[in-house]
Amino acid sequence: MTKLIFDCDPGVDDAVALFLAFASPQDLEILAITTVAGNVAADLTARNAAVIRQIAGREDVPIHAGAQGPLVRAPIEAGHFHGESGLGALPLFEPARGLDEGHAAQVIIDLVMAHPPGAVTIAATGPLTNLALAIRIQPAIVSRIAKVAIMGGARREGGNITASAEYNIYADPHAAELVFASGVPCVVFGLDVTHQVRADPARTAAIAAINTPAAQASTNLLEFSNALERDIVGGTGAPIHDPCVIAWLLAPHLFTLRPCDLNVETASPLTLGHTAVEFRLADPSAATVLWATEADADGVFALLNERLAR
Repeated sequence: MTKLIFDCDPGVDDAVALFLAFASPQDLEILAITTVAGNVAADLTARNAAVIRQIAGREDVPIHAGAQGPLVRAPIEAGHFHGESGLGALPLFEPARGLDEGHAAQVIIDLVMAHPPGAVTIAATGPLTNLALAIRIQPAIVSRIAKVAIMGGARREGGNITASAEYNIYADPHAAELVFASGVPCVVFGLDVTHQVRADPARTAAIAAINTPAAQASTNLLEFSNALERDIVGGTGAPIHDPCVIAWLLAPHLFTLRPCDLNVETASPLTLGHTAVEFRLADPSAATVLWATEADADGVFALLNERLAR
């Protein structure tokens, strides 16, 4: 049982990742969902998390809103990829349970410090602002966090928001650089691996055939992403970035990881948010960052289908 803080900015693929996490109570004890401004504004990401929580029937899990914007740079949203609401064409409603009190960064600190060292894992599928703030406020959490599983960055795939930057890192590069430089153990799922895990028509149809609220909502979200993929790049299946983080927590054998040194570009206006991933290490065993290079896409979707059917 992994004790988990899930920091996110829902977001279409964050929502599918949340459904996967909520459907895995035998593996994940979700201590809190924390939300951050990113794909859409902070008030919408928090509301969206509460909507997904209610559809999943997991109103036992607290949600705490966090950073309203990046540490340094001006906010940049991605509503053109996630729809005006952030949840594509998913029908929305006013959640029955609202948000819990407490800023996300302080909640991260309190939960990590309240548990023994190495007990709490963090999944981060949005800009890393909340975690950076928590580390800045209380550096002692770095040595107590078991690991941070992050969706962000790119190496061989290039960028998806600029030529060289992936959106989550680009949205708050200074926060990402602070987190990676802190020494907290990180497992990073960049575009190199998430682009291997695509919701092609057959995989989407398999989810659509599952008659649960979470599966039907996930189908709606994936079909929205697939339509954008067809319109923008001519592809037949959109990558499901954020669910890779939760899939790894549940089934690490589905991914191949390599130790690396990772730095984030924060000074250049041309390559802002670029992740410099270096595998040539003098001592790989000393690396604090693991970079995902390969994924078993069929295995990820088999896991997603199995959990959404519950």
